[in-house]
Amino acid sequence: MTDTARARKLAERVHEVVAEALEKRIKDPRLGFVTVTDAKVTNDLQHATVFYTVFGDDEERAASAAALESAKGVIRSEVGRRTGIRLTPTLEFIADAIPENAAHLDELLRTAAQRDAEVAALAASASYAGDPDPYKRAEDSADEAGDPPDPAGDGPAGDDPAGDEAAGDGAPR
Repeated sequence: MTDTARARKLAERVHEVVAEALEKRIKDPRLGFVTVTDAKVTNDLQHATVFYTVFGDDEERAASAAALESAKGVIRSEVGRRTGIRLTPTLEFIADAIPENAAHLDELLRTAAQRDAEVAALAASASYAGDPDPYKRAEDSADEAGDPPDPAGDGPAGDDPAGDEAAGDGAPR
């Protein structure tokens, strides 16, 4: 039986320990501006995946990935020492695609805003194909027929569209 709450708590703890170990313990010059973004632990607590981002170009990302792989054993022992669990999970470092996804979303939003501006400019200079207000109103039809407008909006006086008065009592059914 798996305990997802325990796995979630361990993932949070692994996230904290790995981030602190990278900041204070690992002194590899290849390690650039690395930020640990997330950690996931399997439900059996045997494997932890640590997601990270690196500020810089592709060369710095590759160097940081190599530095993380070489420091994996030190970081794993630190995780085992500071979490206090019986079996220390194996660590896997995966470069997070958040910056690339964010850049792609920014580009999509910029394109959508540009198209919205184009549509708004076309709508501002557009005119109606027919009447500006194509809907008929009760006062318009009453003016055309020569009858005074009905305050209830039911049509001309005396009309009984449902035929309720034909029953004799005058009460609606």
